[in-house]
Amino acid sequence: MRILVVGGAGYVGSTSVETFVDAGHDVTVYDNLKTGHRDAVIRGARLIVGSLSDQNRLERVLREHRIQAVLHCAARSLVSESMEHPELYYRENVSNGVKLLEALRERRVPRIVFSSTAAVYGEPKRVPIAEADRTEPINPYGETKLAFEGAMRWYAACHGFRAISLRYFNVAGATERNGEDHDPETHIIPLVLKVAAGELPDVRIFGQDYNTPDGTCIRDFIHVRDLATAHLLALDATGEAEPSFEVYNLGSAAGFSVREVIEAARKVTGRAIPARVVRRRSGDPPRLVASSRRARRDLGWTPRESSLEQMLADAWAWKLSHPTGYAKRKPRAPRHHGRSGGSGDAGGGRGTDAEDAAAAGEGEPAPRSERVAVPVSG
Repeated sequence: MRILVVGGAGYVGSTSVETFVDAGHDVTVYDNLKTGHRDAVIRGARLIVGSLSDQNRLERVLREHRIQAVLHCAARSLVSESMEHPELYYRENVSNGVKLLEALRERRVPRIVFSSTAAVYGEPKRVPIAEADRTEPINPYGETKLAFEGAMRWYAACHGFRAISLRYFNVAGATERNGEDHDPETHIIPLVLKVAAGELPDVRIFGQDYNTPDGTCIRDFIHVRDLATAHLLALDATGEAEPSFEVYNLGSAAGFSVREVIEAARKVTGRAIPARVVRRRSGDPPRLVASSRRARRDLGWTPRESSLEQMLADAWAWKLSHPTGYAKRKPRAPRHHGRSGGSGDAGGGRGTDAEDAAAAGEGEPAPRSERVAVPVSG
């Protein structure tokens, strides 16, 4: 299969590219590198630097590389930023997303998988969350993801698209090659590991009086490799189906509490990892967990590496081998690029999902250049 991965230089996209290449597929990455990393794209894939706002260029890429299916991972994904600048999220997540759909329609490439978010559900009335549960986003990030899903649904109904959206909360772990490197960093596992590495003084726990076994919030996680497998299974499914739009949740069905994450990180790293309890934040639900029963049944997806210990061990190994992330690493040999460069409006590397894990805990505020803004979770 000839696959275009939009946002393929980011955390989620780059690990999916690895999986696709290992499976023998021809992979093209399209990314503006605003938040993605050139060195995250493995040698077996070609990187084209470009913006989703450039529909003509997208069409050329689809034509020149004879693309058969698309994985869409590109989006702005910070809840706090979306509350301050909703216009950016509607322009980049919705308007530019529709330009991608239009490019696919013009080039007659009707197969697309969207790496979405469980933030579309807002504050759930029950857990685990099922696909049929009401979608009531509480921030522009979740709202714009849902709006793009709506566009996919109508392109399927009116233009014969075979489209799948995968919704999940938090992604963790790493491959030997790629891991999380965000600026700012807002996710609980990399923040806890920053404390373990001595980069932050402690982890803050926002409340310990929730109706959960240990009193701290419970959040859902999946390993980034398991997500990559789900992406590939979903792309395969679009090749066999009639025109349709399908939604699948991905999750552990159980989740892990903040204290469980911190304690497991202490065991994995062998470090103390100081933590302190502070006042709970308004809007943090006690438990956010997605049911993946439908994905297991229809796609044959089984999360094989999403134990908490495995995710932490892989993330810690990557951090130790990449202490500065992708920065200041020895340049590699040049690889294929598109004929004209330049980044534009649309998001590049997507990162993990919208700060949902960070709602449960974060490091002590760092100096201004490193400060992490963390809103309530979706």
